[in-house]
Amino acid sequence: MKKQLFTFTIRWFANALALWLCAELLHLVDKQAHITGFIIGGLTLSVLNALIKPLLIIMMLPAVALTLGFFLIVINGIVVYLASAIYSPLHIDSFWAAVLVGIVIGLVNYIVTITAEAITKRYA
Repeated sequence: MKKQLFTFTIRWFANALALWLCAELLHLVDKQAHITGFIIGGLTLSVLNALIKPLLIIMMLPAVALTLGFFLIVINGIVVYLASAIYSPLHIDSFWAAVLVGIVIGLVNYIVTITAEAITKRYA
């Protein structure tokens, strides 16, 4: 239970960081959200990733299998666009911008996951 809470917290802050990066560098996220907006947006995205994304993957499994996993990028975009719809300060203009934000969030989460696993293996 402790490890799951640690992993969720790490992913939460990784999502907030990725949203901030998309707002500052790529201008894909509206900058009306301040630091608290990015933190709450990261929390919203983390909760949706934990609850809704697995259901979407199961429902769209044939499309994921036919595209050899590339449809997961679209699923990430759907989750990001849904988070934008739920939490209004996190405003993303279009679905394709949400797909690009999903790609950036996926890359940041990948890097953070590798780093967190290396740290936990070293100090476990």
